[in-house]
Amino acid sequence: MAAASDASAGTATIHTGPGYTGSYFDPPLGGRTGLWSWLTTTDHKRIGLMYLYAMGTFFLVGVALGIMMRLELLNPGMQYVDHRTYNTFFTLHGVIMIFLFIVPGIPAILGNIILPLQLGAEDVSFPRLNLLSWYVYMAGAFMAVTSLFAGGGTPDTGWTFYAPYSLRTGTNVSLAVMAAFVLGFSSILTGMNFITTIHRLRAKGMGFFRMPLFCWGLYATSWIQVIATPVVGITLVLLFMERTVGIGFFDPARGGDPILYQHLFWIYSHPVVYVMILPAMGIISEILPVFARRTIFGYKAIAMSSMAIAGVGYLVWGHHMFTVGMSDTARWVFSLLTFLVAIPTGIKIFNWVATLYKGSIAAEVPLLYAATFIFLFSIGGLTGLVNGALSTNIHIHDTAFIVGHFHYTMFGGAGIGLFAGLHHWFPKIFGRMFNRKAALAAWGLIFVGFNVLYFPMLVMGIMGMPRRYADYLPEYHLPHMISTFGSWILAAGIVLMVVNLVRSARHGERAPDNPWGGTTLEWQTTSPPPQLNFAKVPENPGDPYDFTRIIAERGQGR
Repeated sequence: MAAASDASAGTATIHTGPGYTGSYFDPPLGGRTGLWSWLTTTDHKRIGLMYLYAMGTFFLVGVALGIMMRLELLNPGMQYVDHRTYNTFFTLHGVIMIFLFIVPGIPAILGNIILPLQLGAEDVSFPRLNLLSWYVYMAGAFMAVTSLFAGGGTPDTGWTFYAPYSLRTGTNVSLAVMAAFVLGFSSILTGMNFITTIHRLRAKGMGFFRMPLFCWGLYATSWIQVIATPVVGITLVLLFMERTVGIGFFDPARGGDPILYQHLFWIYSHPVVYVMILPAMGIISEILPVFARRTIFGYKAIAMSSMAIAGVGYLVWGHHMFTVGMSDTARWVFSLLTFLVAIPTGIKIFNWVATLYKGSIAAEVPLLYAATFIFLFSIGGLTGLVNGALSTNIHIHDTAFIVGHFHYTMFGGAGIGLFAGLHHWFPKIFGRMFNRKAALAAWGLIFVGFNVLYFPMLVMGIMGMPRRYADYLPEYHLPHMISTFGSWILAAGIVLMVVNLVRSARHGERAPDNPWGGTTLEWQTTSPPPQLNFAKVPENPGDPYDFTRIIAERGQGR
């Protein structure tokens, strides 16, 4: 293949040198083959795929646990399991979905695969550290799974491990807590690697404000991973020490304070919400200009809003604790800061909609997922304002409203964002196209099922339905029944999506290098990329969202 274009025209001179034919085999990346080659690889693309396969497996287990909970809640009364088993289900569902899927998901999977490609780099700054982060993740996951079967019983405290219950329960909480501690190290290593990669390995001529917006999302996320994660690590170690040594940090019977645990936990866990959502916002910022055929509206505003969300996100943890008895001054300060977070988020949504305005819209599957993200996350954000207001928070605190809001932001945000990114970059990663009809059907089922599942929870919460209850009063039967039906629709869509992507990765139609007409650097190399990403090091990549060349080439039939 010939070089892509002339660097003087503002685009990178990269494509693939003469004689390169790509590597359309399974596994879909160049280099050695065999299991050992994967377990010892330092290729960022393979490491990203190993994260994808592991996290995809855990995600499906978490979905199965969620379906079992919804099945129990189909009718009043205890149908299939007792209260203790139900507590175990929601604890496992939360731990798997939060610590093993949502928090590490987009950075570890798509961040690993796409970030060096978008920067024009051959790999991340520390390839061996990158592989180590995967092994640390798998070690933490192994500990979490082992906690289910080791002596003492499966943890039943919920994914937050609130003291003093997590101190007094006889279940195997200690191993689960240390699993979360180990998983935090994987997150820190990934964040350090990405920060260094963005600072040191950008293509020659690529300034900070010529980086694609997905890189900005990962950059903001990485700082949160590095700064906030040690806080929860220390907190979990203190919890472990209290359970094993008996030192009184959080147990009031030993002179400790359970509210201190909540402060330390949420000082981490609210910023980590943005670890989940900021990379997804970066994905949406990549998809919309490609399928609207116009440059992103307000590039610098979107980039800076990512950093603003990351910064303000450290200061709002107290809105999780309005009912614990904190002072009125603290409550209104935290409430005000919570509303301020909505400003940079609103900037992003406004700019996304403005990008679509008068664009040449191509209604492909990635764009449908991106639009779904905007719709669902907007509902999650607006219901978040209900949580942030003091008077309404008192009414809906610890109700099903919180469960609905949380899933609209986390699954409707980070989960749907990951699905959008997987479909957008699937041809680049695997060198094959997915089945469009099956993907459209899966998207429709996911969209309908998601809203039928989670919107009734908002209604139930306003009615007064407590969260985490295995049983309920008859007046909540109808919304619970509707919600359970929605879980079946959503699960059917997820299964169809997974089956379609797995089959397409093996048997799909061969993908061209740039099937969507993207303008960032990853679309200017082969599908899938060669081992070191580019046959020639990219230089002077220019505006990452300049569609002039793409439109001209397609108008000439190229």
